[in-house]
Amino acid sequence: MTTAAQTLAEFATQLQYDRIPADVIERAKACVIDTVGACTYGSTLPWSRIVIGYAEQYGRGGHSTILGTARKVHAPMAALANGALAHAFEMDCLVQPSAGVHPGASLTAPGLAIAQEVGASGRDFITAVVAGGEVMHRIGDASKQSTEHIGFHAPGVTGAFGGAIIAGRLLKLTTEQMTMALGIAGSLGSGLLEFSRSGGGMVKRLHLGRAAESGVLAATLAKNGFSGPATVLEGKFGYMNVFCHEGDATRLTAGLGESWKILTLALKRYACHITSHVPVTVALELQEKYQIKGDDVASIAIEGSEKMFSHHNILEPQDMTMAQYSAPFNVALSFYLDPRNPDSFSEVSRNDAKIRALCRTVKVSVRKDPVKDNPLASRVIVKLKGGRDLTHELTYFPGMPQQPLNNDQLLDKFTTITRGVLGTSAEKVFADFSAIENVADMRGLI
Repeated sequence: MTTAAQTLAEFATQLQYDRIPADVIERAKACVIDTVGACTYGSTLPWSRIVIGYAEQYGRGGHSTILGTARKVHAPMAALANGALAHAFEMDCLVQPSAGVHPGASLTAPGLAIAQEVGASGRDFITAVVAGGEVMHRIGDASKQSTEHIGFHAPGVTGAFGGAIIAGRLLKLTTEQMTMALGIAGSLGSGLLEFSRSGGGMVKRLHLGRAAESGVLAATLAKNGFSGPATVLEGKFGYMNVFCHEGDATRLTAGLGESWKILTLALKRYACHITSHVPVTVALELQEKYQIKGDDVASIAIEGSEKMFSHHNILEPQDMTMAQYSAPFNVALSFYLDPRNPDSFSEVSRNDAKIRALCRTVKVSVRKDPVKDNPLASRVIVKLKGGRDLTHELTYFPGMPQQPLNNDQLLDKFTTITRGVLGTSAEKVFADFSAIENVADMRGLI
């Protein structure tokens, strides 16, 4: 009997660039560009510098670039560093509806590391991005969001599978070897959500770094003959029965090669958790429409998803990670600062008396009339100090699949978050990655 891992491995090893629809190629490129930008900004942060130092200490001598720096290290350490940099400040892309995956950090980080190590072409790299994204999305989606219900940080688990596929594809694994890579990756995924409850948020950034590094490890070991269980996904002690509280194994392979999941890619515009993006957009729209500011607001009510209520209803964030995870804080901040500028999210703003005071007034509740297939849709009621109530409901935010960023908007985000590192070279780097399919050797791209 063919297992799910074998089916997914066969798809990943057989996929050809010329058979991928043009819109899928464009979304894959957007994913990569967005991630390069997130990594570049992430390289400037103190927790990132710790990871970069570790990667340089143990990885010197390789051909793989740590983004945002001039350092080159061996592929596993580049994957570790870039995965952590991508997720360093809540700016990396994901998918909607959510499947517990972060395609940018989980695919671009290990993919660039291996592509530079072996001198892969841009076409090979993009094909591997699509293969990894399609497999990883299905593995995440099969959990039906239950991985985080029991306390795992989902992309820390699913990212190891995605990383194994993209690295394995670039290492030219056979179907059997790719199956083994998935079998190995199943024992490497990790990441706990405790950071959202008691601080210590630097570790959240490490989850995506470890997932990327694990993908490289799994694929490299499999190429050299190391084995893992082919039943890693649906077996008694496999992913579906260990990491998932409840799930649907039929989703592991449903629509494979026909329904392209990377088209559900969502790009963030604000440096905060995705559950905050709709209410933050509401805050910006209300300010523009009614010409109000934070000092005019008496209290805020947000009707959102069950996850927003259970995981992101944080009124007293103890560090920056918890603050970016907090829907009340992110909305309160957006009435005083521009959330489109990642520098707005800082210890200064976390400790700002006015922002903290407004944050404490925010009441989060679960919508009684949720929007089908879009739990991010939110209703926000802003009570002004004069007694007037402003109610605004929004279904999507800019960057969601239903409202994707166009090229100019993507360029604006990229240059905004990379200018401090790349300076006037930001537009050239953007242009180079926009034409990545024409690159003959990825070692010359960065």
